[in-house]
Amino acid sequence: MRLRRIIGLALLALVLGACSVVRLTYDQAPNLVYWWIDGYVDVGGEQTPRLRDALERWFAWHRRTQLPEYVALLARAQRELGEPTTAAAVCAWQAVAERRLENAIDEAVPAAAELMLSLTPNQLLHIERRLTKGSAEMRADFLQPELAERKAMSLKRSVERFETLYGRLDATQRERLAGLLAVSTFDPERWLAERQLRQRDMLRTLASVSALGRAGADRSAAVQQAQAAARVIAERAMLSPRADYRAYQQRLTQDNCQLVASMHNAMTPAQRQAARDKLKGWEDDLRALSASAAGNDSGAANR
Repeated sequence: MRLRRIIGLALLALVLGACSVVRLTYDQAPNLVYWWIDGYVDVGGEQTPRLRDALERWFAWHRRTQLPEYVALLARAQRELGEPTTAAAVCAWQAVAERRLENAIDEAVPAAAELMLSLTPNQLLHIERRLTKGSAEMRADFLQPELAERKAMSLKRSVERFETLYGRLDATQRERLAGLLAVSTFDPERWLAERQLRQRDMLRTLASVSALGRAGADRSAAVQQAQAAARVIAERAMLSPRADYRAYQQRLTQDNCQLVASMHNAMTPAQRQAARDKLKGWEDDLRALSASAAGNDSGAANR
């Protein structure tokens, strides 16, 4: 649900790092994702073994088919990090990240549809309450009453993201980042309002699909409708169904691509080397994880 925020070279790297790189974390990912979903849904009964099995199968697919592609992307990114970049190049990286996400969503749709069909009224209420809590947390994080505090927190978040990849920013770079954020089209009030609209759309869709599951409708037809609904939810998480907000998203995307390009071009040779070194470490981790999948497949074939 959060991957739709991927913007440019730096954030693509952060997403790959957060989701795939630390070998121990990746090996534990099916459990971690299960508990994350459980926090929203309050999974129970037959849902538990089915969801755990689906997650194991999804991560086995991801390790086998997606990690080799991430290895190639990280190798390419290391080469590009050494040179100046442009907003167009950063937006191209965003498009790459979105395609990887679309692949992941497509593979997850059947399992998501099965879970949606099995949701109970109490679970729908649990989801609604969890989303409401999340909105309150987002409001506290992004919409501080004092404008000065809001700007300070925005700068703090952005500095942390860039420093995760490039290392410590100096005073001049922080000033540049603050200036870029000051002219950004990002509107947290509008963003949060849109987020809540999409959540209400999602809750209505979940209620409709779960009603099919409880009504004993034709199983094949119900599964098809649930899968179509899961895809709609995923599409709306990436792109608003409202034309005015889509236009705003496009403007914001261009702003963010320009911001990332400007900050990258302001990095010192040492910072760019630090970023390449970090990506090389992630590449090595992914290569090892991918190799372990190939080894497991070979062992299974020999058996």
